[in-house]
Amino acid sequence: MSATHRPVLPVLGFEGACDCHMHVYGSHYPVAPGAQLRPPDASVDDYRQLQRMLGTERVVVVTPSTYGTDNTSTVDAISAFGDCARGVAVVPASVTDAELDHLHRSGIRGIRLNLRLPAPLTLDDLPTLAARIAAFGWHVQLNLPAEWLPDIGGKLASLPVPLVFDHYGHLRLGTPRAEPAYRVIADLVSAGKAWVKLSGPYLESREGAPDYGDMRTLAVRYMVLAPERVVWGSDWPHPSVHAKGGEPIDDRTVLQTFLRWCDSIEAATQRVLVSNPQVLYGFPDAKPA
Repeated sequence: MSATHRPVLPVLGFEGACDCHMHVYGSHYPVAPGAQLRPPDASVDDYRQLQRMLGTERVVVVTPSTYGTDNTSTVDAISAFGDCARGVAVVPASVTDAELDHLHRSGIRGIRLNLRLPAPLTLDDLPTLAARIAAFGWHVQLNLPAEWLPDIGGKLASLPVPLVFDHYGHLRLGTPRAEPAYRVIADLVSAGKAWVKLSGPYLESREGAPDYGDMRTLAVRYMVLAPERVVWGSDWPHPSVHAKGGEPIDDRTVLQTFLRWCDSIEAATQRVLVSNPQVLYGFPDAKPA
């Protein structure tokens, strides 16, 4: 077989690896009024092609801001993926117990509070809603400006559920507000209260592709601090990049770069890609790499 026709091997070669942050989009789903991100369709079948290239087996589908509190796209995707999928939903403060139960049975394991865009929830809604989802063993996934963290750290620590910080906590190292915000996240992580998603390094990186060297420094800090509290996500199909008209993201290269970051930390790859998602999202045991 010639080199030009040789099959491209997946990046990963072990079982149970999980992409903990991706979205599904379809023009047949109703867009929420005022939605700012409206990327083109990105289906389950499209994502399966990415899975084959990366070598991931498990996936966490996150309801995007495009659909507001309508979680149909996420629930449909989880159903299509089957037992290898879990989800994170977006709900209003008025969500009923019946709807929470339905979402849980559909594979949802957390709710997302996205305050970087117009959102159906506020920080004031969190204490009551967190108490309600605690009964399901869910977590709250936070996508918010890092500069808020020093002022709200106490409120977050008092919530009766685990927290998951999106996209490296949106920290940009080297700026005046980065270290105080990092300390809030680090304290919550060290206390066993929070997790961090190492997803979308391009969102805050000033150095950019392909190495994202400034984000490597932050990723390693998180993994050294608490390697059992970090997960990885692709952020496919990269809606923020699409909205800004940026260069397409090379998912294969981004994952390969991340794996190089893991090399300096003992067992980091297995923990971040397999063991940690298994704990956070309730996947069944995976065979060791």
